Amino acid sequence: MKLIMKSMLIGSLLTVSAMAKENNATQTVQKEVVKETMVLISDISVITSENKEGKITPKTIEEAFTKAGFFISANRDMNGPFKKQFKESSFDTYNLFTFYKKDVVVALAKKYPNIGLFAPMSMSIYSKKGEKSISVSSLSAEAMQKIMKIPADEKLLTDLRALVEKTLNEAMPNAKAEKLSYTIQEPKGDLVITFTMEMDSDEWEDELEEFKMGFEGDIVTNGFVIAGQNNLGDEFEEANYEGFDFYEVYSICKLPVIFTIAKTHPEAGAFAPCSLYLEKKVKQNNMNIGFPSVYNWISSMGLENKKDIEVLEDAQKRMTTILKGLTE
Repeated sequence: MKLIMKSMLIGSLLTVSAMAKENNATQTVQKEVVKETMVLISDISVITSENKEGKITPKTIEEAFTKAGFFISANRDMNGPFKKQFKESSFDTYNLFTFYKKDVVVALAKKYPNIGLFAPMSMSIYSKKGEKSISVSSLSAEAMQKIMKIPADEKLLTDLRALVEKTLNEAMPNAKAEKLSYTIQEPKGDLVITFTMEMDSDEWEDELEEFKMGFEGDIVTNGFVIAGQNNLGDEFEEANYEGFDFYEVYSICKLPVIFTIAKTHPEAGAFAPCSLYLEKKVKQNNMNIGFPSVYNWISSMGLENKKDIEVLEDAQKRMTTILKGLTE
């Protein structure tokens, strides 16, 4: 009897031991899966094509997007300004490309007044010095949804993102997605900076022009560049949408910012230039202003370098000071 009980005890211990080993192995696998998933999850998509013959260029990519029905705001060469101002560049090609789909913007504006945060959207097109390849970075639909605070299943935006991906694949045959080596951080501040300015119901046009004149002067003296300007009100008028008295978007860039960050994170062009919108809804007396904060850059690219963070936060501090002065 004792012998039987001893055998049973040994059997039970062996079973427990086997189960523990199995659980440990499962946990190890789960940890590896989680770790791999964290690496793959990203707010920014980067795809790269071999380009030994140089057939893929910012111009050919622009042509593909034009053919797909996008309006191109700008396809700006930044490599020349890099070399001129900083006497160096890490790239053979570095372009900031801004674009939007007019009909989709109108449809989104009816539901989300802050669509100007991504009208236009931004991409960087780049070839690192000496490399025979070309890369494009762009924001994922999830990143735009997170920043705009809209439902994750917003079909207008997911369909738009799918069209962007389809167009890129056509423009860049055999492109491969790159695995980014960092993980998304928890944002250290608000992802969007907003201001509101009260306007006179009868004199808002004059007040708008006065604001724009002051704004454009202030940003130049603070080292910013207006990389583009889109009057979305024109698109709304063509579509017979009368929801706004005006809706304008500035594309704002600060050369030291993109130059500094792009050295180690060329995909930063997915956030640059920054889209800053001004809008006033019909029958309301407030102008609303908004732009994506630098905490998107820091969070989405896992930035930890002190110099990178300082140059970003300095730019944001200057912009908020300008807007605070103009809206108070």
